[in-house]
Amino acid sequence: MKQKTEKQIEAVTEGITLGEQLSDSTSSTTTVEDVKTQEHPKLSLLLTLVVWACRILVGGVFAFSGFVKAIDPWGSFYKFNEYILTLGIDWLQPLSLFMAFAVPVIEFVLGVAVLVGAYRRVAPFLVVLFMCIATPLTLWLAATNAVPDCGCFGDAIKLSNWATFWKNVVLLLGAIFLLIKNRKASGLYSPAIQWILIAFTFAFVMSIACYGYFKQPLIDFRPFTEGTQLASTSASTNEADYVFVYEKNGVQQEFEINNLPDENEWSFVDRRPKRTAPRSNAYAKSLSVFDGGDNVSDVLLSSDKLVLFLMPDMSKVSISYTFLINELNDYAIEQGASVAAVTAGTDRDIAWWRDISMAHYPVFTADDSEIKMIARGNPAVVYVENQQIMWKRTLGSIKSERLHDMELSLKTLCNDYDSTQVLDNLVKWYLLAILVLLVFNRLCTLMAWSWGRGKAKATESAAVTDGKVSLSTSTADEEQEK
Repeated sequence: MKQKTEKQIEAVTEGITLGEQLSDSTSSTTTVEDVKTQEHPKLSLLLTLVVWACRILVGGVFAFSGFVKAIDPWGSFYKFNEYILTLGIDWLQPLSLFMAFAVPVIEFVLGVAVLVGAYRRVAPFLVVLFMCIATPLTLWLAATNAVPDCGCFGDAIKLSNWATFWKNVVLLLGAIFLLIKNRKASGLYSPAIQWILIAFTFAFVMSIACYGYFKQPLIDFRPFTEGTQLASTSASTNEADYVFVYEKNGVQQEFEINNLPDENEWSFVDRRPKRTAPRSNAYAKSLSVFDGGDNVSDVLLSSDKLVLFLMPDMSKVSISYTFLINELNDYAIEQGASVAAVTAGTDRDIAWWRDISMAHYPVFTADDSEIKMIARGNPAVVYVENQQIMWKRTLGSIKSERLHDMELSLKTLCNDYDSTQVLDNLVKWYLLAILVLLVFNRLCTLMAWSWGRGKAKATESAAVTDGKVSLSTSTADEEQEK
């Protein structure tokens, strides 16, 4: 009988303490690292701050790099082609366009993931893998200067090859630190919902890249922006009317004709007319267009209205575009404008184009890089009025039905597309989407925490009640036996 009573008392004791065990269940399952963290709260806070600082540095740079390259996929396409030709891996050239989209998108998505602490193991690993390829490549570029500009930040920011290499070293070290310590700090989004964040981010950056490829970059980082005044290189023979722009170690500086730098140390970039009075536009940009060996820039730009068809690679222009080009040519002439095509093609390419397209407009030549700098696309269309760039678009983005709209003129032909407004809308919708997702995520987490806490309290209360009932039962049994 005594043994039975002792067992009942032990059961009662276990029942009474069950609630305490449940309430302490979190602390009882903590890891060794959590115990160390609790013992050194200041060290834990410092580590968390360092982790977040690395996330902001690495993730911010990756996101910015991906964004500015996604803005201008044509520029990325040209840069990848340059790398492929320099490295002698021509068999990769068909993948240039794919890489022009894939690399910026991957960079931006990885940057956002690292920045908000999503996929805390996978994201740093992929960043380290990416930097293990980029860092040796930029070291080779710094040592050989095979490609003067690495294009890491597109046309937005120009860095010297050595500056790019040391930037990559810092990013690689930061990514390795995150690979080891990233799980020491929680992320903004719970693991169950991170894939939605990545989906929103992918849709956002792909939309920007598609606009840049099929129309024009939403932000124009190049010298020939809309509103730029064009100047012929043969318009003035007085060199004193110009300042000359040279570059050294990624820094550009203006010089006058009587104070030019040593060309062994400085690289010539551009020449600009002196600004004798304030203007609403940027410096006039020189344009060199040739007919055979003759510079015809001044004749071409003398037209009050001018439509230019720019074809960096005439041999790759689709034949299907010829009808729209001829239709646009007729429309421009009706509007009182001059029309010309400018290409970097050979005489053979020009003869082939004239034959296949039945061109009724002159075809001139210009430097390949200058054509690509003015507008993106192959072909692209630029409208110039009084030597000022009014608009520019890829040919395929111009709707032929607008050419028959009597209410439109050449100046308003492409007013259906405002790049600033499009970019603002994309950014606003993206930020709103990820903010709503964050609020929803936090509300769900709070509700789950509240429900779990209530359930734990209910279980604790039930355990205590069971213990008291068992105690009273055993006491009654003892008294009855006595």
